[in-house]
Amino acid sequence: MMQPCPVCDSDSAPLDVVDFNKSCDEPRGYYLPLSGIPIYYFLCPQCGFCFAPEMYKWDITEFENKIYNSDYVKVDPDYVETRPKSNAKFLIDIIGNKSTRIKHLDYGGGDGLLSKLLKDTGWQSTSYDPFVNRDVSLNSLGKFDLITAFEVFEHVPQVKKLVADLSSLLVDNGVVLFSTLLSDKEIEAQKRITWWYASPRNGHISLFSQKSLQILCAQENFQLGSFSSGFHAIWKKVPSWASHFIRVN
Repeated sequence: MMQPCPVCDSDSAPLDVVDFNKSCDEPRGYYLPLSGIPIYYFLCPQCGFCFAPEMYKWDITEFENKIYNSDYVKVDPDYVETRPKSNAKFLIDIIGNKSTRIKHLDYGGGDGLLSKLLKDTGWQSTSYDPFVNRDVSLNSLGKFDLITAFEVFEHVPQVKKLVADLSSLLVDNGVVLFSTLLSDKEIEAQKRITWWYASPRNGHISLFSQKSLQILCAQENFQLGSFSSGFHAIWKKVPSWASHFIRVN
């Protein structure tokens, strides 16, 4: 049973199966009881993209009922305050006084805490989340100089559409900063999935290798730079306000 790779369209085969309740909080010692629901992950042999095709079929209501419900905080306690506060501090530190010159969008921003924290310091910041802002169309948001998408890419089934949407929201010389952990040396053919980040209960259904992320972003003519295995930037033309942290070889 093969599945087309959502990134490069190559035939992808089943790699392993995990229980639906496998969560990212297990390394901290928090284990949910087994659900008895098998979630199969497939691996693309060409680009290394790993994905859970059965969950790709879910609609937004099913994700909301099964993943992003009142119990979600148990498997990702940092998403409520810790992560938004940390990300806000990082952005303020890296952008500095140039923030007054840019329009910022936090894509997948949940309840908007990150944007609120930035606006409190004078940023022009907007939050958009497809689960929270269902009555808001992307076309109505306008264009932005900086888009952030922290812990978004791994949750999205339509990864090509995600990058296309980000491209449509970005000015020509804008930058997207985003976080998602790369699977290189963590997920390999003919090996069981033991990586903590491959956790369906957290909604982690799209797991990127460096190669797959590069291919995906190039499809929208983005250049990709990775600061670490978990933090990345994409751009088409580097703006002057970002030249101190984005270097083009």
